[in-house]
Amino acid sequence: MNDPRDGEAARRHDPLDAYSRAVVRAAEEVGPSVVKIEASRREPRRHEGPRRAEPQASGSGFLFAPDGLVLTNSHVVDRAKLIDVTLPDGRTLQGDLVGDDPETDLAIVRITASDLVAARLGDSRPLRPGQLVVAVGNPYGLQHTVTAGVVSAVGRSLRSRSGRLMDNIIQTDAALNPGNSGGPLVIHSGEVVGVNTAIILGGQGLAFAVPINTARLVIPALLKEGRVRRSYIGLGAQDVTLLRRVVRFYRLAAESGVLVVSLDPAGPASLAGLLEGDIIVEFTGQRVSTTDDLHRLLTEERIGTDWPITIVRGTEKITLQIVPRESPRR
Repeated sequence: MNDPRDGEAARRHDPLDAYSRAVVRAAEEVGPSVVKIEASRREPRRHEGPRRAEPQASGSGFLFAPDGLVLTNSHVVDRAKLIDVTLPDGRTLQGDLVGDDPETDLAIVRITASDLVAARLGDSRPLRPGQLVVAVGNPYGLQHTVTAGVVSAVGRSLRSRSGRLMDNIIQTDAALNPGNSGGPLVIHSGEVVGVNTAIILGGQGLAFAVPINTARLVIPALLKEGRVRRSYIGLGAQDVTLLRRVVRFYRLAAESGVLVVSLDPAGPASLAGLLEGDIIVEFTGQRVSTTDDLHRLLTEERIGTDWPITIVRGTEKITLQIVPRESPRR
């Protein structure tokens, strides 16, 4: 007679069964924390009542603190006048925008309710291509849809809606659709390692998530000030190739730089003496070969402090001093 325990042991060692159990565990672990978000960009008309405005955007989010703090994408709640948050148990609550950072496509919404379950935040640094990941969200309004895939790549760059380049983005082939934005990307333990943010329309298996370690850096600023402070020098720029003889003569680290195409007349760059046509090659002593290099260096720490900025003007290399200001609110 066959021992039924033999069949159970075989199932435990079946790779597909192990995969299935890992996905189920991840979904069950994070599921109680995943919410649906609907945002309206206009106030309700008088006859509609206080909560009847038609939502212009919908997406997902997840509770990361038991006192009602929800992490989602900035583009989901952008310019929202009303935010509705629907919990897994069916309760729909009014959400209040706490903070918003379009540069990383992250935002925090607060709700007030009891019996809330916060997701566990993991560490996105150890992620490797091929690692199992699970996405939970509300694509097309279908609540708590679970999809699974692998990490396709790490360290990608992705352009945010503000135009700034987001670094260290996670690429995955877990199926995402409109409405998944802001939902969690988790590993087998159910720990959140990313915030799903974008897909390439028309592509197959091309989805992206903001690393949770980026969110960990952004969250304190959003809670404290409602935004992330960055520095500003007041110029319009584009990438250009430097003359080879200039690169060789000055032993520059790169063959490209950032061309100043316009200046704010009262901005820090203009006050520092930069002119249209100058090519920036260094800032704060660090190489600048693209506008994205410059953006990465315009952090909060630069605000109000004197920094060297090196330019090529014609065939002359010049170093000026510049005092960046706080970037104006968008």
